This record gives sequence, structure tokens and C-alpha cells, in this order.
Amino acid sequence: MIRLLLQNAQLITQGWERGWILIEDGRIARLGEGNAPAFDGAEVLDCGGKTALPGFIDLHVHGAVGRDTMDATPQAVHDMAHFYATHGVTAFLATTMTAPDDATRRALENAAGCVGPMADGAALLGVHLEGPYLNVKMKGAQDGQYIRRADPAVYRDWLNIGVIRQITVAPEFPENQAFIRDCVARGINVSLGHTAATYEDVQQAVSLGARQATHTFNAMTGVHHRSPGTAGAVLSMDEITCELIADTIHVHPAILKLVVRAKGTDRVVLITDAIMGAGMPDGQYELGGQAVTVANHTATLADGTLAGSVLTMDRALRNVLTATGLSLAEAWPMTSANAARQIGVEDRKGRLVAGYDADIVLLDAQNNVTLTIAQGRVLYRASS
Repeated sequence: MIRLLLQNAQLITQGWERGWILIEDGRIARLGEGNAPAFDGAEVLDCGGKTALPGFIDLHVHGAVGRDTMDATPQAVHDMAHFYATHGVTAFLATTMTAPDDATRRALENAAGCVGPMADGAALLGVHLEGPYLNVKMKGAQDGQYIRRADPAVYRDWLNIGVIRQITVAPEFPENQAFIRDCVARGINVSLGHTAATYEDVQQAVSLGARQATHTFNAMTGVHHRSPGTAGAVLSMDEITCELIADTIHVHPAILKLVVRAKGTDRVVLITDAIMGAGMPDGQYELGGQAVTVANHTATLADGTLAGSVLTMDRALRNVLTATGLSLAEAWPMTSANAARQIGVEDRKGRLVAGYDADIVLLDAQNNVTLTIAQGRVLYRASS
């Protein structure tokens, strides 16, 4: 049995100023308040009063360090996972881009072969299929030539690979509504995005089982007081959990605050939507076959369209704390627990509870990541 004891940690998820966590064979075996008892054979790690949270879960991330999900290679997924772990992420969904059918299938098959824990990186939980069943009028940085209506002859083959855990779809088209039904029947999380859906379209999608909005406010119709649009619909419907890119570029800090106030901290999921330029210097990169320029923490196409981000999850958390004025004890579910619920892994991830996977991130007083543990393995330790 492999044992690791974290002691002298602040466990705000339990409301404990000082506590400890015993990890056995990759899971949280016990935890408690105050000083830790002695456990035979346990490696002891003193947390120095830092805050322990559930490891971050990123449901919407395309790439990092020059790699992309659409590279469709195990090395790309490994390198991405390693980088994410250095920023507190312990699990993620590799996210696709709108592309030709064969390119999408290669990415899905590659991801299927990579699912699970990684030796020195965040665990891959599956794929977020972003496109191709979108609205070309709201394509954002997606390649419009490949956007199309859902075709069961194609997508059922993709679904049968068994790796898709979340999709982004424009629900205003009848063909796409059939796709939503098929995905919901398989337990896949349906997120509405890259869409010009009306309030009524969103109502219909919710009735079919849609439960999420993709990068809320981005690539969807905004709010008007006589025409709520997609954004107004997802903010007002309790069934919908809203993704947010909290880089303060995609969404103004005031809107971050507005969304959290409207949805509550239990119906917001922080995402990065990061591309291969994350963790890299400013320069030229690629997203979905299109040239992207990264400069001053912003990624854009040649026409100025935002093209994903170079955000990391730890910075997203710091930004939302600043924008909303929430405490870490209030905000933390937006980085893990809510995401776990959305994709159906809330019985083993997203909380510091006995029996759950030992996915833990340690934060200092400035909410910088100093330690990342995934399923009991130390993936990252900041240099002192």
C-alpha cells in the first residue's frame, strides 16, 4: 500500500483552518481537523498552512506548449496534460475543433487511446467535441467551411468510439436537435454554443436535455431587454450551467461578476479554452488549421477574431476572485466540483471526501499553485 499524508493544510472545503489528508493507493482514505495522527508507512508532506483544494478540472481546452488535440498523437496529449498539471489541473477534456470528418475521427481515436491517468500529467477524462454542428454566423475562430448540420451517418460512428463526454452544438437546427437527443441518451453533456439560438430555441434544447452553455457570451447572441437571445436564456434558466473564460479579455470583469451573481457559484464552470500558444512565448500558432497570433496574452485570427486563449486555470480562479469579490471558500466549486457534476464524475472527483480520487491542488496565500497531486501521484511541486 502506498501512503501519503498531507498535514498542516487549510481545508476550506470542510471549513477547517488546519487539517490533514491521508492518501492510500490513489484515493483519499481519511481526512480530519487539527494535527494529523501518525500513520505507519506514510510519507509525510507538510503543507505549511497552504490551502488544499480539489484538483482543477478543465472541460474546454484545446492545447498548450505547441500541441493541440487535433494533432491526434499521444505525445501531444501527454505534453498538454503535463503543462496543465503545473497550473493545478488534475483532469481535463481534450477539445476538438471543426474539421473534416477524417481529422475529427483521428483525434477521437487518439484520445480514446490516451484516456486515464498519466505518469506526470493531468488525467484525460475524454473529449469535448466542439463542432462541427454549429451556426456559421457565430463561428468565432471555427473554420466555417467545415461547419454543417448534424448527420447521424457520421456522428453515430464518432459516438460509438466511446470517448466523447461533452459536445458543443447550435440547437436552432432540427438536425442538431436529433443530435442532442442521441447524445443525451448516451449520458453525454450537451453544451449550447456558437449559436444564434433564440430564447425559445434554448427552451427547446433544455427540454431535450441540454444543460450547459459554451463560453458564455462568446459566439452567441447577447442580451436585449425585449429579445433575451442565447445569453439571456442561459442566464435565466436554472437548468443551464455556464462556462466562463475568465481571462478578462473574452468577458469583461463586470460581466464575470454578473454571470456569477445570476447563476450562483454552483452553476458556473471556469474553463480556459486554451490553445497551443498557452505556455509559449508570443508568436504565430495554429488553431483548427487557421493562423493565430498570440500577443499580450491574447490570441487572434488575422481579422482580429479571438481564437481561444492562453489562459491557465489558476489564473482564471484569481481573475474571478478579483472580479466578483468572492472568497476562495465560496468560489472553489467553479474550478472542480461543478465540472465533475456536468460530466458525471461527481461520485469520484471534484471534492475532498474520503473515497474520492486523491486529486489535490495546494495554493499559497496569493493563490499560486505550489503542488499538484492526481490520484495520489505528485505531478508538480513548485521550486522553493
